[in-house]
Amino acid sequence: MDEKKSDITGIGDILKSRQIKKPPAYAWQDLALRVVKELKIPPFKKGAVFKVCKEHPSQTILNAMNDTKELCKTKGAGWKYFFKIIGSPKEEGADAQDRS
Repeated sequence: MDEKKSDITGIGDILKSRQIKKPPAYAWQDLALRVVKELKIPPFKKGAVFKVCKEHPSQTILNAMNDTKELCKTKGAGWKYFFKIIGSPKEEGADAQDRS
């Protein structure tokens, strides 16, 4: 019985050992974390996700993420499709109109 009492720590010790996570400073950082989590982005590509989320509008990122989830339901490297969508120019029709 005495052994169990020595294992129990006081609430003060529990609160001191608790680590507080800081929230993201910008909305695009929160969006990047969401993309990493939902698409299971590997650690070596997380920096690229943050860069893309910083440079592109949030709606573009959300559309690419939703398209990736819909079209790549297989497990594995579906996250590659996310980068393919983001990297492809969507305004090809607008470029053709500007040339004429």
